[in-house]
Amino acid sequence: MTYQEIIACLQDLKDPEKIIFKEKKFGIIANNSLGIYHKDLKMIAKEIGQNNQLAIQLFDSEIYEGRLLCSKMFKPSDVTEVLMEKWVATFENWEICDSFSMGLFSKSKFALAKILEWANRKPEFEKRAGFATLASYCMADKFSDNALFEQFFPIILRESTDDRLYVKKAVNWALRNIGKRNIDLNKKAIDIATELMKMENKTAIWIGKNALTELQKENIRMSDYPRIKYRKPIMRF
Repeated sequence: MTYQEIIACLQDLKDPEKIIFKEKKFGIIANNSLGIYHKDLKMIAKEIGQNNQLAIQLFDSEIYEGRLLCSKMFKPSDVTEVLMEKWVATFENWEICDSFSMGLFSKSKFALAKILEWANRKPEFEKRAGFATLASYCMADKFSDNALFEQFFPIILRESTDDRLYVKKAVNWALRNIGKRNIDLNKKAIDIATELMKMENKTAIWIGKNALTELQKENIRMSDYPRIKYRKPIMRF
């Protein structure tokens, strides 16, 4: 599909009622939105495949759904810091923030650097992008040792008092996902959550309580990373 054909397809799917529904149901407010569900955009992106040029054109169209498509069509290995900064500065709700953070940022070679940088940012969705990228990176990186993820605990503690809805939810999400990488990180994440519960801050207490509820479940779905055994053996000559 050409750029013009994609735009025409998006216009055909336009539904103003879905704009209202998404705002009332999910709190998604977006400029220049056509009212197209995420699942329908995923189908379009799957049909087109990865295409950096088209992805950038769609982002620059300033159509909200075009920008969501960009997050699904751009190749993660080709993401640059310049593009990441350009995109993150435009995020206006959790949907587009998480789509880029999960689909692109967490799979890029700049993921760790941007997590550390964005976690310090003031704008709500730039900070959320840091923690959403971390939450996704916990599952994307199957090989790093526990020490890499333990470095984020002080950052989680530091930012746990930010009471903005989409920041505190992302901080909580990141803590839970670190605790689901393996049994050892699970125990350490529980310790952090317990520490949050003792803080004299209602946001920190909420994050800690919510995290404990999931991390202490008997049937919690937990991975077993790092998966060193899955690495390809090094050929020696």
